[in-house]
Amino acid sequence: MLIKVFGSAVFGIEATTITVEVHIDSGIGYHLVGLPDSAIKESSYRIAAALKNNEYKFPGKKITINLAPANLRKEGSAYDLVIAVGILAASNQISLSKELSDYIIMGELSLDGSIQCINGALPIAIKAKEEGFKGIIIPKENEKEAAIVEGLDVYGVSNISEVIQFLEGRGELTPVSIDLNEMFNSEAEQHLEIDFKDVKGQDSIKRAMEIAAAGGHNIILIGPPGSGKTMLAKRLPSILPAMTLDEALETTKIHSVVGKAKDCGLMRTRPFRSPHHTASSVALVGGGTYPQPGEISLAHNGVLFLDELPEFKREVLEVMRQPLEDREVTISRAKFTITYPSSFMLVASMNPSPSGYFNDPNAPVKSTQTEMQRYLSKISGPLLDRIDIHIEVNPVPFERLSDTQLSEPSKSIRERVVEARDIQSSRFANHKGVHYNAQMNTALLRKYCALEEDSLSLLKRAMEKLNLSARAYDRILKVSRTIADLDKAENIMPQHIAEAIQYRSLDREGWLG
Repeated sequence: MLIKVFGSAVFGIEATTITVEVHIDSGIGYHLVGLPDSAIKESSYRIAAALKNNEYKFPGKKITINLAPANLRKEGSAYDLVIAVGILAASNQISLSKELSDYIIMGELSLDGSIQCINGALPIAIKAKEEGFKGIIIPKENEKEAAIVEGLDVYGVSNISEVIQFLEGRGELTPVSIDLNEMFNSEAEQHLEIDFKDVKGQDSIKRAMEIAAAGGHNIILIGPPGSGKTMLAKRLPSILPAMTLDEALETTKIHSVVGKAKDCGLMRTRPFRSPHHTASSVALVGGGTYPQPGEISLAHNGVLFLDELPEFKREVLEVMRQPLEDREVTISRAKFTITYPSSFMLVASMNPSPSGYFNDPNAPVKSTQTEMQRYLSKISGPLLDRIDIHIEVNPVPFERLSDTQLSEPSKSIRERVVEARDIQSSRFANHKGVHYNAQMNTALLRKYCALEEDSLSLLKRAMEKLNLSARAYDRILKVSRTIADLDKAENIMPQHIAEAIQYRSLDREGWLG
């Protein structure tokens, strides 16, 4: 007897419906075809034990299972449940009262028949809705993220017996229902444990962070140990605007693929990723035999913080050059290509030398010029060109550290950032994929960053004196546009250009030689 049931495979952040064909005939044998990986090939042992422990039998006949389309590689243990249902139906051990063609069924089986969570439940639910399925049956732990998709019945199950009783009509499952807009909009104002009010002094650095947040600009902080670089960077998310619903859905989709969205359902706070400097290039941009998103994609619509930037391997940093420019990363393999979105704010910090001190006559440890050049050479010029704001962080004097008065809180800074972002949203309303100044292309730069004669003259002198590249020229224009937006100015003025130029510390003579 031949039975068809339906599952789903996730490639990148998109799902593809898989038809699981189960044929039982006379003879003995178990044949699983359709490019399954080792985890799927081992499923027969889990399925046999799960069925026996729930008073069903694994047929002692010739079982042929095809995962169609057969030219796509399938991986993982999430097909256990759909294969088990197919075997039970094909061997006439269950009497179906519901059409199997109405449901996508996915889940990993334990030996006692309980169902473990899977990765990619949100893309699977989105695809099921697109292809007209009535509902999906998935593990209980994944029901929140899948229920984000409206117009689809999502059934969370804990045991295979619940699935069987539902399909036979002997038991009912209640579909999970959430109001997506209410869930998104009902979030109370966050009370973050980290806040800019705790940062003593560093007013110029806070100004640079505010500009970076307002325009979505990449920023690097350079300073000696203990000057507060990491403390400042970790507080950047507290001044970023809240995610829009579309951003939240897109971000949740990426995190669902790696199994990080099952507990929260819809992600409503911007991600903050901080990989260790020993991370490999695959960990950073994604990849592997079966490609998975890397840190830059997990930071999509949020912040990627690279602490002690020169400690990362040079080849690891270089792989970020293209994603920083294109805001997506493409991973190619012999038989397929996957593209992951990676529109993130890069926040980096670094010591100015191996000892941590630069041009400080009172430094406890000093580095030679050769040591400094070797240290800084790990960061290439093209990578630094892609970082809009370079800012030096100096140690805070004792008088400021001992001051008991709190600084300006994140809430106040965030209000100014949101106002500037609103201006940019209106400006780019007719430009798809562009939401803030850092995303402007050359055509938009010419349109929205036109300079008057005095501003142009100031920028020309800076370009000649600092020997800046064409890309650095674009970055200065983008940052000056953001500064003008914070001032609610229609045009870019000379003072805006002047402030943007001073945020190119690493272009000055004496840093990178």
